[in-house]
Amino acid sequence: MEQRQLIDLLNDMSLEEKAGQLFQVTGDWFDGTEALEQTGPEAEETARIRRRYGHLAGSVLGVYGAANIKRIQSAYMERQPHHIPLLFMLDIINGYKTIYPIPLAQGAMFDPEFAGDCAAMAAKEGAAGGLHVTFSPMVDLVRDARWGRVMESTGEDVYLNSLYAKAMVEGYQRPQGGTDSLASCVKHFAGYGAPEGGREYQTMELSEETFHEFYLPAYESAVKAGSRMVMTAFQTVNGIPATVNRELLRGILRGEMGFDGVLISDYAAIGETVIHGVSEDRADAARRALEAGVDIDMMSGVYPEYLAGLVKNGTLDEMLLDESVLRVLELKNWLGLFEDPFHGADEAREARTSLCEEHRKLAYEAAVKSFVLLKNEDAVLPLSPKQKIAFIGPYTDSQDMLGSWSFTGGAETGAVKTIRAAAEEALAGWSVTYHTGCPVLAPGTVLEGFERYKPCGAPQEETDRWREEARKAAEEADVVVMPLGEHCFQSGEAASRAFIEIPEIQQDLFRAVSEVNPNVVAVVFSGRPLDLRVISERARAVLSVWMPGMEGGRAIIDVLTGTRAPSGKLPMSFPYCVGQVPVHYDSLMTGRPYRKGKQERYVSRYQDIPADPLYFFGYGLTYTSMELSEVRLSKHELTPGEEIEASVTIKNTGKREGTETVQLYLRDVTGNTARPVKQLKGLKRITLQPGEEAKVAFSIGEDQLKFFQKPGLWDSEAGAFLVFIGTDSRTEHSALFWLKKQEASENT
Repeated sequence: MEQRQLIDLLNDMSLEEKAGQLFQVTGDWFDGTEALEQTGPEAEETARIRRRYGHLAGSVLGVYGAANIKRIQSAYMERQPHHIPLLFMLDIINGYKTIYPIPLAQGAMFDPEFAGDCAAMAAKEGAAGGLHVTFSPMVDLVRDARWGRVMESTGEDVYLNSLYAKAMVEGYQRPQGGTDSLASCVKHFAGYGAPEGGREYQTMELSEETFHEFYLPAYESAVKAGSRMVMTAFQTVNGIPATVNRELLRGILRGEMGFDGVLISDYAAIGETVIHGVSEDRADAARRALEAGVDIDMMSGVYPEYLAGLVKNGTLDEMLLDESVLRVLELKNWLGLFEDPFHGADEAREARTSLCEEHRKLAYEAAVKSFVLLKNEDAVLPLSPKQKIAFIGPYTDSQDMLGSWSFTGGAETGAVKTIRAAAEEALAGWSVTYHTGCPVLAPGTVLEGFERYKPCGAPQEETDRWREEARKAAEEADVVVMPLGEHCFQSGEAASRAFIEIPEIQQDLFRAVSEVNPNVVAVVFSGRPLDLRVISERARAVLSVWMPGMEGGRAIIDVLTGTRAPSGKLPMSFPYCVGQVPVHYDSLMTGRPYRKGKQERYVSRYQDIPADPLYFFGYGLTYTSMELSEVRLSKHELTPGEEIEASVTIKNTGKREGTETVQLYLRDVTGNTARPVKQLKGLKRITLQPGEEAKVAFSIGEDQLKFFQKPGLWDSEAGAFLVFIGTDSRTEHSALFWLKKQEASENT
């Protein structure tokens, strides 16, 4: 449809119809199925709104499947006054039917382009299933592992998050607006990843400098990549809920970043601003949100209830309403819905596309690339067919490895292959036994709000028998592989945890096994960094596999046996214990830094635990050894418009092929404000054969040296800079150069 036609359509709509286009509901409002779980405190209010205004809604969330969506779309368009199609949206954060690793695990790949390919695959399946928009990627910077939604982020680093934001938006929207693509909705704007105490929905308090320099860039990267939608955050920013924060939404997002797409609230967030104590009532909340630039009200119902009246009584300018409605119509037009309301949705195409062999191979590769080898004492890994191996642990024969948002995948029979099933196929002829050992969570444990999880109902005597069988198997084995970790619903939305350890019942099993056999390989499942002190101290090897998706079982066996080698790197630091969080590698310089090994009291440290995390950002081992040369610079002075080449030679000094991620970090030695100890500014993955060496080079220009000075101004400062090149954020391989700027020489 031409733009002129969209405007004519807009001008012919009633105020009530316009307000309806800005209202999003769950699919049960249309098809009469069982209501989806309400995720906020306004369930009663939305039930009332449903009865009065549900038929006017312009978009739907929570429905999937080509047949379902086509049925709802057809029935809706028959009664919609102008036959305007609905938008269908869903959280597809790591796959539609083919489930690949959770986003935090994708961050561990240190390969944004591959994550973009995974996003494109998810979009292809989702679009075939009738969807138009995915609420992804979540680009919130995360530094506090207590927050359950760290699983949806790609980690603690601003540079890495920005690369992933761009790649995933482009992946979902590839090709732009075609029937194999979805519109991307970036979330949650802004600063949602920094809740106080790591507690879900809690306010965040960040300095202006930290907010702009660390938390905002990934959103801007997604906007510049062409994301068609953005979602607001629940929490306050500078004391004002993000959803009604005009300075944040119109000033920064639409103004400084230039976003001109559709802005949607999070679930019931507009109405919740009354509970925040910022909006006087629901009518005031509707007014404030529209004035701030929010186009779609997700589920609170204040837009259909009040917008028309606010325009009629002169409280709101109709131009504001028209502005938002036009953006929604333009998104529908970009998706081609006026020509094809189903966006190519087709049951046969959905069946043909979902879980196809090509997509499963991609999910397998993503899993392999995401695994992070944290420890491998005396090269206990890879396993050998000469060994007698016992698999002991609750994830040995569990399909619950998809992640808490993966409700669309894995339902098909045999879609998820467990570790045991994969091992029985791959290790024919090996001496292997399999034992559950204990449940993931202690019997009777209830995960509030996750009715899909049924707590272990086994009687105590049965769980005692499991443990005794496991202990006996461990005594008889040469090596014990223990698949352990948190339950998949212990991370995700509304899954904040004060203690981020593996469940105690599993720790008890681990202690019992390690007492009789020291050769333990821990395979750790999680949606967040965990406190792994007990595991790391006693296990000979530790492999972090996150929530690896439906091909996780096969990928784990192939990595354990050396068919494939681990190459992942930590996208978030693993704290020594929860007392360190929030913890991140790129903290600001302090005047009294702790120097490892020095006995000093009046420095930045703890009395009872180490100052450093257990495992650092960027860390990860492989099955070979790599040696790096000293850092070489092409020159030691840089002027604006020029570049310096920084390089190292890397050599595989081990006995097998290996893939390493070489990382470039910079430090501004002296700034007008304190600068981080290091900041990631480049990364390159390289695969080398035994004895092979190669040059790895990075270009450094002035843009990489700029930092936030004040709103709207990023600039560099003349002076000294350190270049670090290594294989994790601890590297001390460095060289020094100076940035020379004209104004500096003129001032002297």
